[in-house]
Amino acid sequence: MNHFLKLSSVVVLGLALASCGPKAFVKGEYDEDINRENLMNDQWSETDMQVAVRAMVNSMVSHSTIANAKRVPVVIVTNLQNKTSEHIDTQNIMDMVRVDLTRSGKVAFVDKEARQDIAEEYAYQGSGTTSEETKKSTGGQTGADFIINGRLDSIVQEVGKEKTVYYKLTLNLTNLKTGVIAWTDYKQIRKMYKKKSVGL
Repeated sequence: MNHFLKLSSVVVLGLALASCGPKAFVKGEYDEDINRENLMNDQWSETDMQVAVRAMVNSMVSHSTIANAKRVPVVIVTNLQNKTSEHIDTQNIMDMVRVDLTRSGKVAFVDKEARQDIAEEYAYQGSGTTSEETKKSTGGQTGADFIINGRLDSIVQEVGKEKTVYYKLTLNLTNLKTGVIAWTDYKQIRKMYKKKSVGL
């Protein structure tokens, strides 16, 4: 009987320790609404990116430089500086800017990232392996009219149990011929959080 009580105590203690250990996320489901707000933590989220990019794209395509252009402007995207204290994939933000602008039909893009691949393909096609009728060579690419770059800033303030996280996404559209900024705008986002006591 004494042995049984000891064994039971060990089992109960083991279960108690297991329940106190780290929990794993073992079951998930797809969110039907990808635009649903995500404020699960105080970090930059996909909701922040969607809100900021949407505002920037709407502002740019409604500006006279784009809206009143006689032909579709050709644009190239460069770097977005990350001036926050977080590790944020700024390439992902600029990819969304490029895709949403392309979907608007008011802007066309040249791909900076593909330049090396294009140069290698020119060399391959110029080696005699492709027909003269289909061969592509240097000198035919379209030059960009504008360049898009920008910066992501943040300010974090924490007092007592309250915390605010502020983001500002600034983008510039610069005329490559003149060097003049043809359009610039920013989108501000501020999120507020309250710290809860452990166990609540």
